[in-house]
Amino acid sequence: MNETGETVVDFMRHGEPVGGRRYRGHGIDDPLSPLGWEQMRRAVGEHCQWDQIISSPLHRCRLFAAELAARHALPLAVDSAFREIGMGAWEGRSHQEIRASESERFAAFKRDPVAFRPPGSEPLGPFQCRIVAAYERQVAAYPGRRLLIVCHAGVIRAVLGHALDARPERWYRLQIGHATISRIRVGRFGISAISIQASMADGS
Repeated sequence: MNETGETVVDFMRHGEPVGGRRYRGHGIDDPLSPLGWEQMRRAVGEHCQWDQIISSPLHRCRLFAAELAARHALPLAVDSAFREIGMGAWEGRSHQEIRASESERFAAFKRDPVAFRPPGSEPLGPFQCRIVAAYERQVAAYPGRRLLIVCHAGVIRAVLGHALDARPERWYRLQIGHATISRIRVGRFGISAISIQASMADGS
């Protein structure tokens, strides 16, 4: 248990995957590129402040999580509920390709990503319910511990949106860069602090 008695949950987005910029939900399982590995290793540095590592099942998260857990002799759990939101017919397609072939739909999605979802994509309501249930399950399982959850931008937006009591059209504005870390502190009376791109340097 950490000194404050709070449960500290760090959400780390994966680094850059191979294949460049394209829509990747849970239907695309690209591994990390060499730059992606470098981004994630640099983000955590040589120290380790966690008690438990939890990962999405997708390769761009799980392989780094396994390496980090092995390096520091930490337990690793893979939770399939932390997989990325499904992007339906846009899975694996680049932004440029969709803009060229579906210009009106793409423009509508950019204006309002809540109302104009990609065809066949996972609805936002059930997606957020899946993520919040997984987050609350892990917090309950490790009270007073420090957790690292290696996952995806959509997952992090969903849980931060829940923590901030924000509607999806607002949490979609959050910019979650590759290998950035966001932190939620949970005390006796619920969430006590939220930090986006939390600093790992001081171990706080």
